[in-house]
Formats: sequence, structure tokens, C-alpha cells
Amino acid sequence: MLWTIIYVFWALIGLCIGSYLNVVIYRVPLKMSTAFPPSHCPNCNERIRWYDNIPVLSYLMLGRKCRYCRQPISPRYMLVELANMLLWLGCALLFAPDALPTAVISSIACSVLLCVAFIDLEHMFIPDRFQVILAALGVAALVASLWYPDGVLWWERLIGMAAGGGGFGLIYLAFLWIRKKEGMGIGDIKLVAAAGLLLGPWNLLIAVFAASLSASVILIIVQHRQGESQKEYPFAPFIAAGVIVALLFGQSIQSAYLGLFL
Repeated sequence: MLWTIIYVFWALIGLCIGSYLNVVIYRVPLKMSTAFPPSHCPNCNERIRWYDNIPVLSYLMLGRKCRYCRQPISPRYMLVELANMLLWLGCALLFAPDALPTAVISSIACSVLLCVAFIDLEHMFIPDRFQVILAALGVAALVASLWYPDGVLWWERLIGMAAGGGGFGLIYLAFLWIRKKEGMGIGDIKLVAAAGLLLGPWNLLIAVFAASLSASVILIIVQHRQGESQKEYPFAPFIAAGVIVALLFGQSIQSAYLGLFL
């Protein structure tokens, strides 16, 4: 009963943090403070009152429009809030209470990855602060695993960082040499390196495979519909999704794969 209450509370925290993530996603690329000025409508600049800023509920009660100027509110706001709530709940259910540090670190990492995905999707770049935060979470996971083993040894995380950053760095240089243009952004390389420190080499392999597979399928469909084969598309959203899959299910996927040969 106690942990049921904790799980509900954990999900509600994730929902509230999801509301703040929307501020981060909107303001950080524009180099605005995430604290000041207070929340306001980007169309009419009218300050948003607390009763219009309740996650999910306010969006639905306002009919998806600003109370003052009646301009539509992007569905991204509700999507981010719900996604963060579900990811936080998933981390709690999968890891707590036995691996509580892993649950906390994974929850925060999911929030960071949501910011990365939506910012890169809209602006085609990843602010460095997010790779730094993800790397710091990797260090925290390394330290926590010394007391709460999570299946990834401390030195494996260092290998994951080197393999992720080095591997993607070589791909970047090879593409630049052969095609005379960038095949991915430097931010993607930093992101994979930070993810490698968080995940370790085997979970990183799962993340990269999931990212590559989903990107291939989705971009083929998008290019076919739009008829633009030369257009550049952001890759970080797929990396972020792959890292989340590996964070939540990496150990289970490894166990299932090894079970095929045992």
C-alpha cells in the first residue's frame, strides 16, 4: 500500500516536472531565463495564472486555446507533460524500491532526453547543458552502482562513453571525408558519449540499434510522403528514444537475447 502511494506521488511529480520541461524546451534555445519572466502566452504575452497552468487539466479546460487571445496552444505542451509522467512512473515501477538510485537517475535522465528530443526536432541543435547533465547522471549512476549493482560495472560505463563518442566521431569524420558534408551534428556525438557513460556499452548498443531502426523506418515514410530525399532531419530524437528504451528495458533485452543461446 505504501509503495502504491509512492508510485502515484512519483507520477504526479513527473507530471509537474513535465510542465516545467515545456518552459525549458521553449526558452533554452532562445537563450531566455527559465525562471523569469513568469509563464506567459507567447502570442499575446499575457501572464498565465496558476489556475490556467495546471498540467493537462488546464489545457483541456481551456479548449486548447489561450484564455486571452484565443490562439491555439500547441499540443506539445500536454504531450510532454503526459510523456514525462508515464516515463517517471515507468522508472519507479521498474526499479523502485530495490534499486531506488537507479529509479531516480533514470527518471531525471528521461526528462533530459525529452528536452533534447523536442529541442532538436524544432531547432536542429542540442544545447550543451543537456549533454553535461546526462554525463553527470552517468557519473552518479557509476557511483551508485558501487553500492546498488544495476548490471553495469563502473569500468563498463567508461568503455561505453569512449565507444559511443569515439564510434560516432569516426562515423562523422568518415562521412565528412567521403561526402564532403556533415552526416550528423557534433551534438549527436556528445549525446551518444554521455549516453554511453550512463548506459555502458551493451545497453548503448541497444540504444543505437533502436535509434537507427526507428529512424530508418520513420524517415523512409516521411521522405516518401514529402518527396524530399535530400532534406536534413534531426537524429537526436531517435537517439533519445533509443536511450530511453535501453534505460528502461536494456537489461531485460540482454537477458532475453542471451536466453536464446542458453
